[in-house]
Amino acid sequence: MTRLVALTGATGFIGANLTRTLMTGGVGVRALTRRPVSDDRAQEGLGWVTGTLDDEDALERLVQGVDAVVHCAGAVRGATRRSFEDTNAFGTARLVDAAARQPTPPRFLLVSSLAAREPQLSWYAASKRHGEELLRERAGGMPWAIFRPTAVHGPGDREMLPLFEWMRRGLLPVVGHAEGRITLLHVDDLVSAVVRWLGHTEPVPGVFELNDGTEDGYDWRLIAGIAEQVWRRSVRRVQVPAVLLFALAGLNLGLANLIGYAPMLTPGKIRELRHPDWTSDNAPLTNALGWKPGIDLATALREL
Repeated sequence: MTRLVALTGATGFIGANLTRTLMTGGVGVRALTRRPVSDDRAQEGLGWVTGTLDDEDALERLVQGVDAVVHCAGAVRGATRRSFEDTNAFGTARLVDAAARQPTPPRFLLVSSLAAREPQLSWYAASKRHGEELLRERAGGMPWAIFRPTAVHGPGDREMLPLFEWMRRGLLPVVGHAEGRITLLHVDDLVSAVVRWLGHTEPVPGVFELNDGTEDGYDWRLIAGIAEQVWRRSVRRVQVPAVLLFALAGLNLGLANLIGYAPMLTPGKIRELRHPDWTSDNAPLTNALGWKPGIDLATALREL
């Protein structure tokens, strides 16, 4: 039985939703935070460890005596390959080492990304795959699993929400291939999968993809059609030229290196967005845990 979970990324979109669900279910959470916690963030059943993924002492305190580790933290923005590697690969390795050193190693769940399936596309994708590889190499006898969610959306999301808001206004900017296919996942379904993995009597090993259960995923025409049905208005698809996207991304990356900020829009991100096949398969996880998603895109848009 999982009584205490060490969690990274607890203040982020996925981690915050997971923290609330775990605590509601009576599971204690010990979370890593960059900044000291103020009194108004203190809650019964939730402990904070101040530190980062490069602070080995903080990681040791984080995992001491826990039943499970869920690693959600990661870098999604960066101007160099190294900036992604430091967090997504080497930060993961340090956390794995700390957990594996425990007298009774906890079960370890890495919340990675479907992008790790295509590491050639971007620094982000390569760093997520490298983090997965380091977990495999360094876990030893510690039970582990990897979740590869696709594009996650829901309450608290800041990445997909602008696209949904544009659709509600009647416009869908198409930044990928016109016939490309993607999969989506509501954060509540991802959280339910994590909770089910944590609650399984025996740790279930493997690398698992997760999506919202829509067979063959979505293309841009289908996304626009669903939005039209939900909001009862026309949604016009506008193809954004690839040459424009790459030009803007290159300019943004150059400015980031010059001024010193972590960009989201980079050539690598455009290659991710324009990859023609982001379909995924829930079957292995469903077969292993009995988990099934319950919130498709239409449902999510109605609740928006």
